Amino acid sequence: MKSFLATSIGGAVIAILATGAIAQQSTNRVAAKTDWSVFVEDDPTECWAVSSPKETVNTKDGRVVAVRRSEILLFVSYRPGSGVKSELSFTGGYPFAKGSTVTAQIGSNTYEFFTSGENAWPADKSEDAKIITAMKRGASVTFTGRSGRGTVTKDTFSLLGFTAAVEEARKRCTK
Repeated sequence: MKSFLATSIGGAVIAILATGAIAQQSTNRVAAKTDWSVFVEDDPTECWAVSSPKETVNTKDGRVVAVRRSEILLFVSYRPGSGVKSELSFTGGYPFAKGSTVTAQIGSNTYEFFTSGENAWPADKSEDAKIITAMKRGASVTFTGRSGRGTVTKDTFSLLGFTAAVEEARKRCTK
């Protein structure tokens, strides 16, 4: 599995694509669609739509707490050389509790994601398309996870621009 990180430095967005121990930075943002950005890399060809949360709440024992987390990101990725189309992934910014799951809530629908390290993917690969369709229809998605230290996190992402960003990434990787 691959993971991605993005950050804003001096107004420029930099995305990092990490495969195992190898990471490459990407400054190749090709589009901005409201709350979502689109990145493209050529060698190998990879495209992704990415966003950071609009709201983050961390709680422990029912109380809001301040915690240190790295980048928190939501991705839809395309890697045509690997046959990957519309892969949904979430990076929580901390190691999830071993064996835990993350839930994504869109409106009244809830979806389960499995975790590995700081990343989470839909529990069943066939769920990607269903969740992405729900995201295209929704206004926001909230991811709830639990860290190895027992902190419960809720990260809410805006879905404004989501459909346009995902379509842009798909088009750029299916030329």
